[in-house]
Amino acid sequence: MSAFIDEHRARFGVEPICREIEVSASAYRARRRRRLSARATRDAELLGEIRRVHAGAFEIYGQWKTWQQLQREGICVARCTVERLMREQGITGVCKGKTHRTTIPGLAPVPADDLVRRNFTASRPDELWLADFTYIRTQEGWSYLAIVLDVYTRRIVGWKLARHMRQSLVSDAFEMALAGRQEHGNGGTIAHSDNGAQYTSYEYTKRLVEGLSPAEVALERHSTTPWQRA
Repeated sequence: MSAFIDEHRARFGVEPICREIEVSASAYRARRRRRLSARATRDAELLGEIRRVHAGAFEIYGQWKTWQQLQREGICVARCTVERLMREQGITGVCKGKTHRTTIPGLAPVPADDLVRRNFTASRPDELWLADFTYIRTQEGWSYLAIVLDVYTRRIVGWKLARHMRQSLVSDAFEMALAGRQEHGNGGTIAHSDNGAQYTSYEYTKRLVEGLSPAEVALERHSTTPWQRA
């Protein structure tokens, strides 16, 4: 019955056909929604093959080698489809080369109070800044990018690209953000980052207090301090 409606629905419409053959139109639509599309069916079949190949290779195959193995077995599938399915399902292989770790705590880090508590929202510009840095592989080697993001505007208000990840990397990005900061009365600015050695260093902490709260004369760590690192 559903096949008959599918065949003629474009010409006559679903409701007129259902009235003539005394079938519920809502029931037809519900059954149609439950049926998997051709692509979804094909994806489910391919995902099973991908998992089989990945497990058979002791989970070391990435997208390229998994696709090659499927081709050798006569399973015709586009490489981009394998990449999409593996990415969506979080299936990864073992990567060659050196891995980089950027969040390295200092010898005796003293983190500030967590004023954000996972509530990454703001009611005005310069109320909440998020700071972090990452690594980028280039033809000339590894580079490091530090950024400061304004949560309210979603703009990068400060950034610095360098060949090192010393404390000056994050300080320079902060200075750029500070140069464009607007005064908002007594609202203050919360600067949120991780507990990496660069962000818990004395120099960076001192500059936070000087730049964001000139009235503060000590490195106080309590909930009223208008700066923060998680």
